[in-house]
Amino acid sequence: MILILGGTTEGRHAVTVCDEASKSYYYSTKGESQEIICANGTRLTGALDENAMEAICIEKNIRLLVDAAHPFAVVLHQTIAKVSEKLNIPVVRYERSYPEHDEDIIWCDSYDDAINYLERHNIDNLLALTGVNTLVKLKPYWQSHNCWFRILDRQESRALVDEVQFPFEKIIYYQQGEDDTPLFEKLQPEAIITKESGESGGFNEKVKAARELNIPVLAVKRPPLSLHFIPVHGENGLRKMIEKLVPDFFELRTGYTTGTCATAATKAALTALLTGNQLNEISITLPSGEWIYIPIEATTFGDNEVTCIVIKDAGDDPDVTNKQEITSTVRLNTEKRGVHFLQGKGVGVVTLPGLGLEIGGPAINATPRKMIKREVFKVLRHNQYKLPDHSIRIGVDVTIAVPNGEEIAKRTFNPKLGIIGGISIIGTSGVVKPFSSDAFIRSIRREMGVTKALYCERVVINSGAKSEKIVKQLYPELPGQAFIHYGNFIGETIKIAADLGFKYVTMGIMLGKAVKLAEGSLDTHSKKVVMNKEFLSDIAVQAGCSDSTIEAMQNITLARQLWEIIPETKFFSLIIQKCHEVCTPLLPDGELTVFLIDEEGKIIR
Repeated sequence: MILILGGTTEGRHAVTVCDEASKSYYYSTKGESQEIICANGTRLTGALDENAMEAICIEKNIRLLVDAAHPFAVVLHQTIAKVSEKLNIPVVRYERSYPEHDEDIIWCDSYDDAINYLERHNIDNLLALTGVNTLVKLKPYWQSHNCWFRILDRQESRALVDEVQFPFEKIIYYQQGEDDTPLFEKLQPEAIITKESGESGGFNEKVKAARELNIPVLAVKRPPLSLHFIPVHGENGLRKMIEKLVPDFFELRTGYTTGTCATAATKAALTALLTGNQLNEISITLPSGEWIYIPIEATTFGDNEVTCIVIKDAGDDPDVTNKQEITSTVRLNTEKRGVHFLQGKGVGVVTLPGLGLEIGGPAINATPRKMIKREVFKVLRHNQYKLPDHSIRIGVDVTIAVPNGEEIAKRTFNPKLGIIGGISIIGTSGVVKPFSSDAFIRSIRREMGVTKALYCERVVINSGAKSEKIVKQLYPELPGQAFIHYGNFIGETIKIAADLGFKYVTMGIMLGKAVKLAEGSLDTHSKKVVMNKEFLSDIAVQAGCSDSTIEAMQNITLARQLWEIIPETKFFSLIIQKCHEVCTPLLPDGELTVFLIDEEGKIIR
């Protein structure tokens, strides 16, 4: 059993992760003001001291504590640490994203430190954005200086203001989503004070508004946490830790793409090359912005180059690259700037157009290239003084290799796509969610059950993260749980939606899956069905496409090339119509909407 200590945005994310398992867990908050629905969790309210938390952990057989509380909830963090040590229960800390300590911000170790600074610099008009609970901490200052406090508009907050005898005429109530600039302009404070509350605490917005008006910013540093807490920085990291520490909670394990592994190996190799330090793990950023940690299997120092190895973990997905070595060899290039991707053993060579990659170059897809470049430039900036001429204007040669790649590529469709001699380095989200199994279909049903429990009439199904991000913009009112990935199981997903009685189903689909679905394939996995050019030619004839267009269709290797050679929008409208005809019978009592998404993120209806 899992106990989440929340009351924050991170707490909501933790609930989203745990609800995916459709198993029981507990979610604890100090008060009842936070609006949250735990589809499979039990809500606990009330402050927990050490004895109360210990009693709950024993009674509920808690095996994992998830600390998703506010970074300044010092007493709670200390209580979690004590109970964890006493009962030998691991703690995962769902951490926020924090900006770097910019030099123009006045960083304070404590509120006393901040008060000393204010007094020394004769600041007599302060705006405090540190929350109602810091009224007492800043009392030595506001008793003798003009001070404004912005707080939440809650009865318990007003009660505390009255208790400490702070003047109500100096209270400002926070409005969700409001711009800080008008308030700063109105009050014209000599300084503002805030907490290092991270991105979800609005830290960046406050600092940006203050900088524009040349108002000094004092920031109280977040208190340190127990060194025994295991930090994660997003939903993927939390799920991976739950899979590791409570292995029976989720039915299927997630994994990471070859692109993520190649990125980690590259960053570790470049770091070792510049610092001489061999790393056991490395942090990288996923396309979503989340930090994750990837283990480094081995590091080899060569002649002005370093090679690192990452073992690909695909989780429970039956991927041909699972458990394979993904290696990256890095060398500095003093003659040519930028990141240069070179051919490595077992990585395929691109021989045909349509993949968006240079013919003759290594088959490393666009997203992994962006991930690798981003991490390379991070390492160069952080180690600038160790570079020739102390300049990051230097090139880096990156050679990605998969020693067994040529052999395992024979079990893929790479040869048909014009990729010879090895596998492709791929991945749009950086994360592998398992599919191609009955267990994945069961997980779709569980996730959709959560959506139903939230009283949503509409469920939005998507093939993956890319299409979800685009379609999500059309439904800002829907909770995150209303967006479900169907992978390749379009038919099964729509059947589940029908079984659960959803009135509306919206499907986002990319062209590759759409052309298979339009022909009648409700399972679009490449192992079961491939693009049928004869079928596409028939659609093109119906759409009135020219003979030259139909002839050009015979030379494509990927469905997405159709966007480049077919100007007639009627062709794509017919594809959508065919998708409707195939899927609508599966949803007899509901309404199906199909959105076809092009390569630029444009929605075709």
